[in-house]
Amino acid sequence: MLLDGMRVVSFCHFLQGPAAAQYLADMGAEVVKIEPPGGGYERKWSGGDAYVDGVSAFFLCAHRNQRTIAIDLKHPRGKEVVERMIARADVLMENFRPGVMERLGFGYERVRAINPEIVYASASGWGRTGPMADKPGQDLLVQAFCGLVAATGASRPTPIGLAAVDQHGGALFALGILAAYVKKLRTGRGTRVESSLLNAGIDLQTEPLTSYLTMGADRSILKRQENLVSWFHQAPYGVYPVVDGWIAFSINDPEKLARALGSAELAALAGIDRYRERDRYAEAVARAVAGRTLAELAPALDAEGIWWQRVQDYDDLRDDPQVRENGCFLEVPVESGKAVLVVHPNRYDGEAPGVRHLAVEIGQHGREILGELGYGPGEIEDLAACGAVALPEARDGGG
Repeated sequence: MLLDGMRVVSFCHFLQGPAAAQYLADMGAEVVKIEPPGGGYERKWSGGDAYVDGVSAFFLCAHRNQRTIAIDLKHPRGKEVVERMIARADVLMENFRPGVMERLGFGYERVRAINPEIVYASASGWGRTGPMADKPGQDLLVQAFCGLVAATGASRPTPIGLAAVDQHGGALFALGILAAYVKKLRTGRGTRVESSLLNAGIDLQTEPLTSYLTMGADRSILKRQENLVSWFHQAPYGVYPVVDGWIAFSINDPEKLARALGSAELAALAGIDRYRERDRYAEAVARAVAGRTLAELAPALDAEGIWWQRVQDYDDLRDDPQVRENGCFLEVPVESGKAVLVVHPNRYDGEAPGVRHLAVEIGQHGREILGELGYGPGEIEDLAACGAVALPEARDGGG
């Protein structure tokens, strides 16, 4: 696989860090997640209370292909295990609040003393320094702070209905780690990589923020007609109700759109400034599609080359032919049930990475990881007995 031989020790939790670790693991990196003996928070919470045989969907969504070991990081012998892992790793990644790794004894300088060539990668909510550094950094809070909520709502601030900043932050975190790993392979030198949700939230808005700050606009420009989804596009860029759902219009030629919708009103408005008079134009589009079905509208829209799409919900995605063609979802067995995972987004030589590991038990791979670190069977059981590590019950064929 692409990242065969890359060894990653992950202290990551919640979504931002684990998502980054999953991207790396999918591409072949050997990622070992260190979790507390009682299991991480992400095992105990799930959106929609979605669990499969007691396994959280929140955990399943971002821990594919990572092995896990449960270690008490405050136990001296637990620290010894972690030090042995760090000594053989290429990357240490963590997304605690600033200062936590230092308190645990694995801050940047200490880790570099163990392994001078390591890539030390930290993801945080707000950044390692500054007045916000110690505050809770969570997706919605960052959406609110970075302007995303204010810019998304037409008539009132509206957050994105998913953890978009977390997921984008995870992708950027993985990107930074990969860049530092390439440098390590080329020069033998490590790098300190730092990523934050705040920077990710701002990066998501590169296009509108560049426009807003360059044009010297004020917040009044964000207000717009309710069907328009963006303040910085010309109308009709937005989503409009029809009889059997909703239709999205992108950037379009106004004369072609007027013909496609058979609207004399839109034809008369074709020459107006559709940015400065966006509300007026959007209201006319809403009137032109009202009372009509998607099936009625589609032939004329396609004939004129209009950029449009029906608004699909999650049920529509289950059987959508393009989603099936792209192989976006994968069912995996979990004990007596099954989970549906979102597949790794890229394809490599036409193939998506498969599922090699799914750590449904706390510390599921502890015995094999400790064995790889050089601990004998008796030492492994002794580590468990003294509380330095937590191991699942031994099964036939390994831990």
